[in-house]
Amino acid sequence: MHRTDRPHSAPPPHVLRDYALLADGERGILVGPHGDVAWMCFPSWHSDAVFASLIGGDTHYTVQPSGRHVWGGYYEDVGLIWRARWITDEGITECREALAFPGDQHRAVVLRRVIAVEGTSHVDLTLAPGARFDRERMTEPHRHASSGDWHAGAGGIRLRLRGAPEAMVAQGRTGTELHMALTVPPGSHHDLVFELSDAPLDPPAADLPDEADAMWAATESAWSSAVPRFESTLAPRDSRQAYAVLRGVTSSSGGMVAASTTGLPERADKGRNFDYRYVWVRDQCYAGQAVAAAGAYPLLDDAADFISARLLEDGRNLMPAYTVGGGAVPPERTLALPGYPGGNGIVGNHVRSQFQLDAFGESLLLLAAAARHGHIDKDRYRAAAIAAESIAQCWQKPDAGVWELGERRWTQSRLVCAAGLRAMAGSAASKGDAAEWSALADVIVADAARDSLHSAGRWQRAPEDGRADAALLLASLRGAVPAHDPRSRATVDSVRGELAQEGFVYRFRHDERPLGTTEGAFLLCGFWMALAEHQLGHEEAALRWFERNRAAAGTTGLFSEEYDVGQHQLRGNLPQSFVHALLLEAAVTLHG
Repeated sequence: MHRTDRPHSAPPPHVLRDYALLADGERGILVGPHGDVAWMCFPSWHSDAVFASLIGGDTHYTVQPSGRHVWGGYYEDVGLIWRARWITDEGITECREALAFPGDQHRAVVLRRVIAVEGTSHVDLTLAPGARFDRERMTEPHRHASSGDWHAGAGGIRLRLRGAPEAMVAQGRTGTELHMALTVPPGSHHDLVFELSDAPLDPPAADLPDEADAMWAATESAWSSAVPRFESTLAPRDSRQAYAVLRGVTSSSGGMVAASTTGLPERADKGRNFDYRYVWVRDQCYAGQAVAAAGAYPLLDDAADFISARLLEDGRNLMPAYTVGGGAVPPERTLALPGYPGGNGIVGNHVRSQFQLDAFGESLLLLAAAARHGHIDKDRYRAAAIAAESIAQCWQKPDAGVWELGERRWTQSRLVCAAGLRAMAGSAASKGDAAEWSALADVIVADAARDSLHSAGRWQRAPEDGRADAALLLASLRGAVPAHDPRSRATVDSVRGELAQEGFVYRFRHDERPLGTTEGAFLLCGFWMALAEHQLGHEEAALRWFERNRAAAGTTGLFSEEYDVGQHQLRGNLPQSFVHALLLEAAVTLHG
């Protein structure tokens, strides 16, 4: 154990594929290959960051071998329990990491267990927290005389570090930090427990070894109970991890954030980046439908409850996205931090001002999926009726569409609304509702066929936009029109022929330049393509699409929104929930 007066800098950012996610439902952490907790917001997903080195801040919490080492790691079989694994000159060191699960809205507990698997482990610890995206750094760190626990604050957040009694206070490059050199004998382990709270912290319930054991046991048990085994899928382990990611980013409110991060660029050479730490209605519906394909698991009810509540409260004024508490997404603003390379520090989202028609159709598809499992009650049915009435009133209006672009009469928005109406008609409580919703679906499909059917016989993006669009695969996948309808077949052919490259699928062509010039392939679209081929009976092709896109996962098994085919890199915020949802749906559906 030693004291150092040398200023320390935060670890540099890594490629996205090398980050692991820890999550407890209320917030998430990204851990890099150097043992650096590079990202964490507290107390909630959309709160300000307490660790922000991911986007250029100096705040981080790093535990890594002190000498030369090579990194690896893996998730344990069930849940978001990560094991970083380093091969060192002296042996093998592991760090078992998790957020205590399930989470508390007011308190987070970061569990880290350093394990000397082979040989002696020499590990360096740096704790450099802050608040408000580095604007307020740790203050008044002091060690409790008897327990050795460290207490401190940062911008009104209470902090406690247990397991580091010999740490020393040091002055980092921009603020106060704690440092410690830790030695773990062969075959032994050492626990570190870091707590954050927006209220006074209760005294520890037990000595650290016993309390750490209890928290680990409770976290393991909770994850084991939360994640189904999914043995009857194409990829049981990946299906379990996909569900674990979806559970990890779903709050006790039932709201599922689209991603845990903000500002991670969608291209390596452009500043195209957004804040995805909110609940997109569409994304939550995708996840609920994916879970429903596997069974009536709790995430289906979480999604149905959250979406129903928004419809009951807001009706036809349904917003495209909300905070996990059901509030409005804050307006977009730029941070003082430089951002992840290629991006910039940004919070909030302009989506709050958009009208997205397809959100009503997706809501109906979700509630119909719940109904098929018998999970429909008066409130959910009333929410479905509100969504259907909203479509009746608004379906002819221009909207921002699935890709959140300029307002047009997007074909996909209309067809997904028709699909939702047809699906919910199958579970209608009365013949009158069933007839009304089915008739409206027929009218909407006929309207789309009148002004948005390409001369090649496929669906086109909008009346004035004849391009192909991968989102139009949803017309048949969700039942607006049959899979073997000539328009459906022609649409699959056009996506396969015009938007695919090396087994990956792009959303649409922006211009005449080659695919991949303007953006990466969308992994969501690749899994849609797998489902579309399966629906047509092209099983071998479906499996190829599935496996190709599944293989785009990062080193840790996580997916972002886009995949850079040329550079073999993940792009965009991490992890992107709807990609994990569609992997799960495809794994279940293709298994048959």
